[in-house]
Amino acid sequence: MKPADSAAPDLKKVFTPLFNPPRQPVLVDIPELGYLMIDGKGAPDEGAEYPTTDFQQAFAALFPVVYTIKFRLKRDGLVMPVLPLEALWFTGSDGGFDMNVPQDQWGWRAMLAVSDDVTPEIFADAVAEVRTKKGNSSQLERLRLEHWREGRCAQVMHVGPYSAERPTIEGLHAFIGAQGLKQRGAHHEIYLGDPRRANPAKLKTVLRQPVE
Repeated sequence: MKPADSAAPDLKKVFTPLFNPPRQPVLVDIPELGYLMIDGKGAPDEGAEYPTTDFQQAFAALFPVVYTIKFRLKRDGLVMPVLPLEALWFTGSDGGFDMNVPQDQWGWRAMLAVSDDVTPEIFADAVAEVRTKKGNSSQLERLRLEHWREGRCAQVMHVGPYSAERPTIEGLHAFIGAQGLKQRGAHHEIYLGDPRRANPAKLKTVLRQPVE
């Protein structure tokens, strides 16, 4: 058993500043972190009450695994908070993002950050346990644990429905250009609210774009 005082840093404390940007764009540096990831293609159905699209089903598959991991670590005296859902969006073979491409052609990566205490063995055991309880699924087969460093990024808080993000994204891109920087990689969103319960006008989403 790993002693509690040797656990990885509290992810909420480390990442709260990164998940709470102002409504004006800022530059940040995102360190390497472990993620549960599922890749797919196509647009989310924002109006659906239940997970009907592949994207929504991928998000729904992440939660049972991450909570199984959380309770496994708790038995070892380790604390791992469940962080907000995240997604990368990309439209080109280079991994870039163009808002003008039809949404059904968008590629995506659904993600949940996890602590460094999550080993490949703990991950594999959690997936096996969820599969036993809930049955096999294409999402579980595609789910993986991977470490990833996003590096230097520009980000901003968007308040409002997802369908109204375009002006905020355009403002973020303009900020990047004004800093003498270039966009790189996929468009990144971090979902701080539940669209099934929250007033769409009050939904908060972190919009993030890696830069170089």
